[in-house]
Amino acid sequence: MNIAILQVLGLLSLAIVLFVSNRVRMDVIALLLITAFVVSGMLTLPQALAGFADANVLLIALMFVIGEGLIRTGVAYRVGDWLLKLSGDSELRLVSLLMLSVATLGSVMSSTGVVAIFIPVALSLAGRIGVAPARIMMPLSMAGLISGMLTLVATPPNLVISSELERQGHGALGFFDITPIGVLILLLGIGYIRLVGNRLLARVPTTPHVHQGRRRMQELIQRYQLADRACRLQIQPGSSLIGPTLENLQLRARFGANVLGIERRRGFHHLLVGVTTQSQFEALDVLLVDLVGAEDEVEAFCRECRLRPLPLRGQYFSEHARSVGLAEVALIPDSRLPGKTLRQLAFRREYRLSVVGIQRQGDAVTEDLLDTPLQQGDTLLVAGEWKQIRYLQQHKRDFLLYDLPAEVDEMAPAQNQAPLALLCVALMVGLMISGWVPNVIAALLACLLLGAFRCIDMESAYRSIQWPTLLLIIGMMPFATALQQSGALALMVDGMSQLFGRLSPHLMLSALFLVAASIGLFISNTATALLLAPVAIGVAQQMGLSPYPFAITVAIAASAAFMTPVSSPVNTLVLVPGSYRFADFIRVGVPFTLLVMLATVLLVPLLYPFSPH
Repeated sequence: MNIAILQVLGLLSLAIVLFVSNRVRMDVIALLLITAFVVSGMLTLPQALAGFADANVLLIALMFVIGEGLIRTGVAYRVGDWLLKLSGDSELRLVSLLMLSVATLGSVMSSTGVVAIFIPVALSLAGRIGVAPARIMMPLSMAGLISGMLTLVATPPNLVISSELERQGHGALGFFDITPIGVLILLLGIGYIRLVGNRLLARVPTTPHVHQGRRRMQELIQRYQLADRACRLQIQPGSSLIGPTLENLQLRARFGANVLGIERRRGFHHLLVGVTTQSQFEALDVLLVDLVGAEDEVEAFCRECRLRPLPLRGQYFSEHARSVGLAEVALIPDSRLPGKTLRQLAFRREYRLSVVGIQRQGDAVTEDLLDTPLQQGDTLLVAGEWKQIRYLQQHKRDFLLYDLPAEVDEMAPAQNQAPLALLCVALMVGLMISGWVPNVIAALLACLLLGAFRCIDMESAYRSIQWPTLLLIIGMMPFATALQQSGALALMVDGMSQLFGRLSPHLMLSALFLVAASIGLFISNTATALLLAPVAIGVAQQMGLSPYPFAITVAIAASAAFMTPVSSPVNTLVLVPGSYRFADFIRVGVPFTLLVMLATVLLVPLLYPFSPH
């Protein structure tokens, strides 16, 4: 063993120790590695920086942007709405649909982002059908991990392994090359949860889920007693409300009616949109109205203006939180507003928002909001479009905008562009499957179209990219070159061959899977793939077999991080909502990991024979 091998293996060991200790950021470790390669003379500067020019690194960054586009257009959230309708009260149906939806979305966007989106949806569903969150959260994380096995672009390790195959003179993986394996494992996961997993999860001690941090809109509605006053009224043909602007109608002065929003049909959906003083109404519009008055006064208003009352469910505001929001604002000590009424301030015209509640000394003011003089210390509940609520932050002279409610995380500012976002993703997938252009060009074209269709803007695009992940990949990529040039790769391959070389190819795949899954307990799946991809290909070449079954086995094993809550961010996300302990992941995850290994070892050689030709 020469000095060069000792240097490379020593640096590799140091990197693993730093990853496991978690005392230094992963992206910082990656930059330190690049520096160490050049300073030590193990690699030249172009070799150490080759990752910055790798097409797959750019492809990974572009996939983060595409995932953000699906979030901003509300595609991900609409899948959650679909689940609410289809799951009914069946826990088994809920779990199956949830896993299918998460895995499908995760195949074209960040699995961590998908799971984060679905956690509140899953908690809501669990509460509605009366099951413990523990029975929902772990299937959610399992589906997020399995999504990485469905397409080439689903997770960075797949792209890393494809890039290594191409670098060593083999053909890159196709978009759907691992999909058959992933689909089988997804079905296996659903069956495992339904038959065995739920019994294992039933042993998890449950605690009531309490929302931490920001309040939800429903809490604000109760605090300001808005539910007792709000109603939905549909405008009938011939109504006097059709045509004039809201300012000219003077509905507040004439009837005490404060219009908060308009439900209007757009395509196949009814969207709730905010109103301004210049808003005009159409026949069959549904008005969301804060109406102060006795029941007979409300009936008189409906008769005179030809309005038909419609039911208003208690969760109405929360269900429409992506369009219209609620927020609390307080009058600061030096505000110019105390002593003035909302009518005098022309609040709606000035701020394009409606004040739907006032709280004074802990009590809600429920009558005559328009003509009640504001006082120092009052808090106002405002309703309107989220962008206008955020605009209040600029009026620091008069207002203090409290923390926005939790539903702001579900805001989809470009929801009208959802069909266009789906078209862009479909075009990208079609180009990748056809092979007419390189994958990175297909993804770049999709991102450009998302921008052109206003599904995403440059600020949100840059913000969506997980730069630490990219730097980790860039910093670890030179290891393959260093391992090869120093002879360390040949040494590692020889070591595995001596240990397992006399085994059958199937047993060698099992050994590779176990090594990858074990390393993945301590370092990220991307780093695992970067380390083991050249080893797997080298073992295959030494055995005189095709490298594809070995490389794909490493890709599957890198995503099979089911065994501990710290082996993947996806697992960490569900740890607290599910009230899990470390041992819960071991009890549920270890048997399933062994099932995945068995399925991989048996299926991969059928799709990718060991024969090199």
